[in-house]
Amino acid sequence: MPQNILGVIGGSGFYQMKGLDKVALKELETPFGRPSDPFYQGRIGDTEVVFLARHGRGHRLLPSEINFRANVFGMKQLGVTHLVSVSTAGSLKEEIHPGELVVPNQFIDRTIKRPMTFFGDGLVAHVSMADPVCANLASDLAVAARAGGAVIHDSGTYLCMEGPQFSTRAESNLFRSFGASVISMTAMQEARLAREAEMCYATLVLVTDYDCWHDTAAAVDIGEILRVMKLNVDKAQSAVSALAHALGNRARTCGCQDALKNTIITDRAAIPQRLIDDLRPLVGKYLQDDRNPGTLKVQ
Repeated sequence: MPQNILGVIGGSGFYQMKGLDKVALKELETPFGRPSDPFYQGRIGDTEVVFLARHGRGHRLLPSEINFRANVFGMKQLGVTHLVSVSTAGSLKEEIHPGELVVPNQFIDRTIKRPMTFFGDGLVAHVSMADPVCANLASDLAVAARAGGAVIHDSGTYLCMEGPQFSTRAESNLFRSFGASVISMTAMQEARLAREAEMCYATLVLVTDYDCWHDTAAAVDIGEILRVMKLNVDKAQSAVSALAHALGNRARTCGCQDALKNTIITDRAAIPQRLIDDLRPLVGKYLQDDRNPGTLKVQ
């Protein structure tokens, strides 16, 4: 049975993964450049875990400066099968309180200037994003977080904004009218890329504030966000650790592992070989190594 490997991308305040044993530091180069930081590879229980700090050590990168493609491709290079990202967010719903956690099942993308696919430049693929998270992994993540005593909302819509500024009050109320549950700046690109990389994906959202729409809330204050964030990070660490212990080598029964099947529409003979070589961790099982015109291998 193939081994499950859990990847964890830590956001604001979640700069290291506690409880990792036998840690090795991995510096990687990818076809998309360098990731945000070195990868930390170790074990929690019987599960191999790979951790990456999304914003880099010392929180050096704005959301729009993050090399999302390099981060997720690096996870793929290291064999990650299940990817969990951790993000702080503002609540857009009265019933989702600061200090609580959300495992969203939907996304709305309001970013405007970020690469969001591994493909292009001679290779076209169209994956489905109708259900952008793995239902199995999201359920396991919610159970793991709830076991640690956290208040969990196990569905909801994550609105991803460009940033780095927070919303205006008009924007905040507009986003509420969309039916969004939380607002943050990073997880949408990770969800898209994880799908193309055929990883199971889920995100754990740490709610820090009510954005600026709430009539009892002042404008978003970074000091208050940091205070609540520190309280939430321990809950997130506990949830990810419990998830790693539960994951083990359980067989993947979802469709995530075959998300690219039948999605590559470029004629095989028209795809530059250098592109196939660069993207081999993604497309190797679908594209033959020969150059016979029109041949496309789909498993």
